[in-house]
Amino acid sequence: MNSSEQPDNSQPISTWQLFLIFLKLGLTSFGGPIAHIAYFRDEFVTRRRWLTDHSYADLVALCQFLPGPASSQVGLAIGLSRGGYTGAIVAWVGFTFPSALVLVLFAMSLSSLDNTTMFGIIHGLKIVAVAVVAQAVWSMAKNLCPDRTRLSIMAITTSVVLLIPHPATQLLVIIIAGLIGTVLFKANDAEQSESIPLKISERAGKIALSLFFILLLGLPLLTQLFPSQSLLIIDIFYRAGALVFGGGHIVLPLLQSELVPNGLINNDTFLAGYGAAQAVPGPLFTFAAFIGASLENVSVLQGTLLSLIAIFLPSFLLVIGVLPFWNKLQKNSKMRSALLAINAAVVGLLLAALYNPVWTSTILSTQDFVFGLLALSLLMFWKLPPWLVVILSGLSGWLLTLI
Repeated sequence: MNSSEQPDNSQPISTWQLFLIFLKLGLTSFGGPIAHIAYFRDEFVTRRRWLTDHSYADLVALCQFLPGPASSQVGLAIGLSRGGYTGAIVAWVGFTFPSALVLVLFAMSLSSLDNTTMFGIIHGLKIVAVAVVAQAVWSMAKNLCPDRTRLSIMAITTSVVLLIPHPATQLLVIIIAGLIGTVLFKANDAEQSESIPLKISERAGKIALSLFFILLLGLPLLTQLFPSQSLLIIDIFYRAGALVFGGGHIVLPLLQSELVPNGLINNDTFLAGYGAAQAVPGPLFTFAAFIGASLENVSVLQGTLLSLIAIFLPSFLLVIGVLPFWNKLQKNSKMRSALLAINAAVVGLLLAALYNPVWTSTILSTQDFVFGLLALSLLMFWKLPPWLVVILSGLSGWLLTLI
C-alpha cells in the first residue's frame, strides 16, 4: 500500500459534523443497499480518505456476513470508528431519519404530489443510482482486481450470483472466495489492510454479543409470559433485524407474514407502505417506521420508535460485538490472504447488483440509457458530487413528466 493510499485519520470531527455527513447521505442515497455502499465509498474513501479501498471492501465483506442491513452496518461501523458509541448513534440517526420521516408522513396521508410527478422524480433518482454504482464498481475493480486471478474471481462471483439469485448465494461465494484466497495468495505487509480505529475493547464486544443472543432468545419468552402489544412489536421487529440475511427486500415479506396475521396492520396498508419504501433514500429497514405509524391501537410516536429501534438494535449489537475481534483477525496472514480474494468477490457482488436489480429495474428505454450516461459523465469526468447529481436527476425526471 503506497503512501497515497493511506487513510487520513488525522483530522478530528465533531459529533455535529458527523451527523451532517450522514444526514446528507440519508437525503441523497437512492437506489437500495448496493447504491448506498457506492455512495459511502465516494464519501469516505474517495473524498474524505477515512478508509482505503481495501479496508472499505473488508468492512463491506464483514457486513455481508452479518444478518441485517449491510449498508446501515457499514455506516454504523464508520460512525463508531470516528466518534465511538455517540458517533454510531448520530451516523444511524442521520442516515435513517430522512426516509423514516417521509414514510411516517406517508402513513399519515400527508403526501401532496400527484402520482405522475412522483413517478418521474423517483425514476430520475433511480437512474442516477445506476451511475453511482457503475462508478464505484469501476473504481473498486481497478484497485481490488489488479490481476487476472482476481478479475476471474470477480467475474465468477458475478456469474454465480446472477445465475443462482438467492440471499445465501452471496454468503457462500464470499466464504468460497476466502478459502480460495488462502491457497492462491500470499499476503505481504504492503497488502495488509488498515484496521478500523476503535476505542472499543474485546470485553465490550463480548457484552454486546451476549446481549444480542439474550434478547433474541428472551424476547419471545417474555412475550409469552407477559402478553402485550408493545412487547409483541419489539419481539417481531428485533427478530426481523437479527435473523434476516439479504437486507430490506428480504425482511419486508417476513414482516408481512408476522404482522398481518396478528392483526397489527391490514394487508392493503402494508403493501402501500412497501411501495413507498422503494421510493425513499436511505435504508429499506426504515419501512419499520411506516409500519409503526400505521399500527392499530398504538400512537404514531410510540409505534414508530418501538419499531425502528427494535429492528436496528441487532445491527448495533453485532457491529459493536464483532468489530474488535475483526480488527484482530485482520492481522492474521491467512486472513489477509483470504481478504485479497474476498475483496475481489465483493466487487463481483456489486457488479451483479449493478445489473440486477439496479439496471434491470431502472434502464427501461433508450432515453433512460442516455440519462444514465450523462449522469455517469457528470460523476466520473466532471467530478460533480453525487448529491448534486442526485438533485439534477430528480429535477430532470420531473421536467420529463411535463413534456
